[in-house]
Amino acid sequence: MINSLVTLIKKHLPRPIKKFLTPAYHAYKKARYSMSPPSYDEQLLTEVSRFEQEEEVNDLPAIFHYWSNKYLVPKLKPYGFSNPDEFFLKYAVKCSENKTDKVQILSIGSGNCDTEVRLAQKLKNLEIYNVQITCLDINSTMLKRGKKLALEHEVIPYFLFEQSDFNQWTPSQKYNLVIANQCLHHVIELEHLYDQINSALTPDGYFITSDTIGKNGHMRWPEALKLLQQIWGNMPDRYKTNHAMQRFEKKYINHDCSTEGFEGIRAQDVLPLLVERFNFELFISFANLILIFIDRSFGPNFDPNNPEDVAFIDQIHQLDEKHMKEGTIKPTQMLAVMRKQSLNKYTQASSNLAASDAIRKP
Repeated sequence: MINSLVTLIKKHLPRPIKKFLTPAYHAYKKARYSMSPPSYDEQLLTEVSRFEQEEEVNDLPAIFHYWSNKYLVPKLKPYGFSNPDEFFLKYAVKCSENKTDKVQILSIGSGNCDTEVRLAQKLKNLEIYNVQITCLDINSTMLKRGKKLALEHEVIPYFLFEQSDFNQWTPSQKYNLVIANQCLHHVIELEHLYDQINSALTPDGYFITSDTIGKNGHMRWPEALKLLQQIWGNMPDRYKTNHAMQRFEKKYINHDCSTEGFEGIRAQDVLPLLVERFNFELFISFANLILIFIDRSFGPNFDPNNPEDVAFIDQIHQLDEKHMKEGTIKPTQMLAVMRKQSLNKYTQASSNLAASDAIRKP
């Protein structure tokens, strides 16, 4: 009850006050979790109230785009896309080829539906109209934003909106394509969701995802944490401000995000359970250490126009690649294309890691 009350108060406070109170709020959450883990209903309330306030959930610091354009785009281009939007479009177009019936696409955990609206716009520009996109999310506020966005961009005929908790969801129809964009690491009942997706796919359907596959709560496994602590001890203090938590970290804090809502709640189970239940047509994995320095928490400390900052990011990326190739650490991000039927062809990522090889066993 207290946890729910604090969450509701935090929801309605002005942003400057929330920013000021953020460190104390997180300290309270950590202490409360250590005494008594929150119930499912309490986690659900935290999750919903958090995302109700976020109209832009995909904003990333400028240094991320520097890194992505220099290192990630060349890794993706050989497979016919340069970013997740192009990835989703490629398979939406593929599913619509030679189809006379309407192609059914399901996007689970669609949130504000901004990715889906961009997809619909691109399909419209290609004069592909035989597509229905169902946006599935538990958050009614975000789905309302999605509907408004689709109306504003004149693509509303492409859309259906379904409010449901994907931990309990069961499909009411078949889908040619199921998209999971950065949502699987929010799911508690992964086994249930994967089984429902498998049953919902048409025989020739695709299940595609861009998601996180690292340790639960977006923490670092011990071997990666050891490397991070070594980096931390030698880097300038100006890189050590955690903007998300509003604190300076003299030593790196291996924060567990899953104590609030469902963030990273079963991230380390995402890939192993996919390997058990689906056949992979494409698997691309990348990034471990580097994400700490280019994401929302520490990324704002780096200026892509500052040669010293850029040199540091380049150095961390090379270190990251070296240890992943050696197998010392495992990648924490993936793009994957899966099918329900057996396939004779398996396309591997440029890192030469099959999906099963990218799993870090607890």
